[in-house]
Amino acid sequence: MKIKKAVIPAAGLGTRVLPATKVMPKEMFPLVDKPAIQYIVEEAVASGITDILIITNRGKNIIEDHFDRVPELEKNLLDNKKNEYLEIVKKISYMANIHFIRQKETKGLGHAVLSARSFIGNEPFAVLYGDDVILSKLPVCASMVSLFEEFQLGVVGVQEVSRSVISRYSSLKLEIVRNRVFRCTDMVEKPSEKFIMSPYAILGRCILPPEIFDILEKTKPGVGNEIQLTDAMKILAQSKSMIAYAFDGVRYDIGSKSGALEASIQIAINHPEIGDRFRITLKEMVKKL
Repeated sequence: MKIKKAVIPAAGLGTRVLPATKVMPKEMFPLVDKPAIQYIVEEAVASGITDILIITNRGKNIIEDHFDRVPELEKNLLDNKKNEYLEIVKKISYMANIHFIRQKETKGLGHAVLSARSFIGNEPFAVLYGDDVILSKLPVCASMVSLFEEFQLGVVGVQEVSRSVISRYSSLKLEIVRNRVFRCTDMVEKPSEKFIMSPYAILGRCILPPEIFDILEKTKPGVGNEIQLTDAMKILAQSKSMIAYAFDGVRYDIGSKSGALEASIQIAINHPEIGDRFRITLKEMVKKL
């Protein structure tokens, strides 16, 4: 079965980047000339996804507005013969069928994904975390979709993280299948030192079969008294295993000050319009450090 649906949980409060997020959702932080969430949507679309559900909460209407048409702006651009910009803003509204639902209470990532059940139905689907922008030559989600089609098992995107910070993420029990591809038979959320299974942690992407919803229905609150998606995937991994894909790319946590800034710098360096000038400016700044 082809994967055509994706869920983007974007209901977090963004407390790590206050006061910027007092009124602006972190997902709308501009990374040069696009909001962060647009990079995530573009990755999904480039991976063959046609229907996307963005899960928000109160105060995030601006995300929905961004993916809507703006007739007044379009008319202004048309009247002033700014056709290049006109095509850019119109394209945003037609990238995919984008739907929205509000998470009434923020009870964790697992709870957010569970709220997508009626949208997904009985289909496998992608989850692209709203905090995580991944810059790579090939869309990470596309590679994971291919692995799902090959193995017919859930897929998690992973990378090695240092032992000193793995307690912020998850840790997986893995058996190598081939280069960058592993079979995952167990995992733990935010492990203490003695429960670390490997240096690989899930970072921002997964492909899940529809049976994850039945598991989530029975999943009790875990770390942080929240319903953790990792706890549900752990049951899936233990019962039928999952595939872990060590993706080739750089993941930026735009819910942190440093992550958002680093992503902006990297995008600016490679930007076709400002890249050359920005690289010169950046080199001059580094000389003064």
